[in-house]
Amino acid sequence: METLWSDFLNSEWHDWRRSGRSEDRLEKLTWQQWFLNHWQLTAPVPMPVEEVLAMRHFRERLHALAVKLAGGGQMEEADWQMLNEHLVQDPVTRRLSGEPGDIRLQYVPVTEDWRHVRAEIAASFSETLLHGETSRIRLCDNPDCRWFFYDDTRNRTKKYCEDKTCGNLMKVRRFRARKKAGADPSEQ
Repeated sequence: METLWSDFLNSEWHDWRRSGRSEDRLEKLTWQQWFLNHWQLTAPVPMPVEEVLAMRHFRERLHALAVKLAGGGQMEEADWQMLNEHLVQDPVTRRLSGEPGDIRLQYVPVTEDWRHVRAEIAASFSETLLHGETSRIRLCDNPDCRWFFYDDTRNRTKKYCEDKTCGNLMKVRRFRARKKAGADPSEQ
């Protein structure tokens, strides 16, 4: 399941095919625009330098929390404080809209900036904590990938961010390792 918080954490991209390449997509204008459009958020593009630093710092802290929870750890007071720090930074107003039978209460941000985006990311992670299970927060089993995802499978056994990419790659690696281990040493 795709989430706002996992897309944000995965903005620190690592080549899942062992090349060792990586890039920080936070600074890429195309990624910023894609991210805002995809999640229906509004903020100035390009992201101001001070906001890049704030987003990077938030990503580091959220990454550490996600790693801890994916490893079976528990939320601590500092973790709650970190999420609340970002939630409180985004004042919203409420707006009622719709028609009889289809009424919605909307939360409308007072400002549409990167502070609001961080608050939405913190809210997305908070929703996962509220409605999901922390044991479903996963880090891809491909050690070269490092992508986060929320395991929404029924039996909770999803190991890879994508079965067709990392899943197939790891299957091939295991096959080759077994084949190599079973090969006659004199043939090598």
